[in-house]
Amino acid sequence: MSSPDPQVRAARNHSARPSPDHHPSTTALRAGASTAVRGPVVAVTGAASGVGALLTERLAESDDVRQVIAIDERRGECAAAQWHILDVRDPAIAEKLRGADVVVHLAVDLDLGTDSAARSAYNVRGTQTVLTAAAAAGVHRVVLCTSAMVYGALPDNDLPLSEDAELRATAEATGVGDLLEIERLARRAPRAHPGLNVTVVRPAVLVGGTDTALTRYFESPRLLVVAGSRPAWQFCHVEDLCGALEYAVLEKVDGELAVGCEGWLEQEEVEELSGIRRMELPSAVALGAAARLHRIGLTPSPAGDLAYTMYPWVVSGSRLHDAGWRPQWTNEEVLAELLEEVSGRHTVAGRRLGRKDATAAGAAGATVALLGTAALVRRARKARRRL
Repeated sequence: MSSPDPQVRAARNHSARPSPDHHPSTTALRAGASTAVRGPVVAVTGAASGVGALLTERLAESDDVRQVIAIDERRGECAAAQWHILDVRDPAIAEKLRGADVVVHLAVDLDLGTDSAARSAYNVRGTQTVLTAAAAAGVHRVVLCTSAMVYGALPDNDLPLSEDAELRATAEATGVGDLLEIERLARRAPRAHPGLNVTVVRPAVLVGGTDTALTRYFESPRLLVVAGSRPAWQFCHVEDLCGALEYAVLEKVDGELAVGCEGWLEQEEVEELSGIRRMELPSAVALGAAARLHRIGLTPSPAGDLAYTMYPWVVSGSRLHDAGWRPQWTNEEVLAELLEEVSGRHTVAGRRLGRKDATAAGAAGATVALLGTAALVRRARKARRRL
């Protein structure tokens, strides 16, 4: 799962706190339950923005869900939900989860601008707290959302990967270390808390109000292609992710689930559809430049992010398909939406630039492989000389 830009960080750092928790009275809820559906009560963390906000609205409108409990550090827009305003790392969340049947934990920060140590502390501690609190509150199912990136992008990956494929990712790409730790927590939780069922949903490249190293790849003046690599692009629209999460909430499917569009696009197809030409580089040049730029703080993306544009990590989604779920979006449609979203943005090596900077970086990219190494390193040296 990816954090929308810039709402997730804003939600955590929002200085103007809303009024205290607001929720319908217990009497009203009981009265509604007697005449409405008798489906599950579902709690959603990270409910005020991004995927959490979309899922909260979707579940609130569902005839199969009795009540939605929304948890975030600020109040969102879904008036039908019962809101609790708190940090997911607060142990008091256990009391807010009482009465819930299912918890969907989406308060995960993958923002490129967040300090990596702070991001890991938030993501891992938040997931630990939610799992422990859910068990203490008597919740029987927790749904976690990570990413298909946990499988790793490797030249010998099957096309497509099954849900049971080994998780071979390393912590070298943005946020993947956090996601791997969340996966470990998911596996341990049922042993630590008997009776607690944990479902993990792993989307492909997420598109729809998201801002990640992979979506920024399409903001560059040229698409970087590492010589000898064989990229395969599979996308997942946030609406399809919400549909898959709803399947998990309603217990139509469980276990480890991969979600994405049907099939994948080869690099040549992506270039044809996008109209963006490639810049091909030797692996040593591309990885070395990316590592240097990240090391001196000029770009948010570590060199490990490049692997996900080099090698396939396409998933089959067979468990969701067997349960009757189907994506509503194709890879071509999601790519078109992504290109529309990033139109007018200018990014080099994951670093978003203004118009003037983008012109210079684009020229540098012609000689230093789109990474803009020469232009950006010169700027860093000049800045150091002025100190």
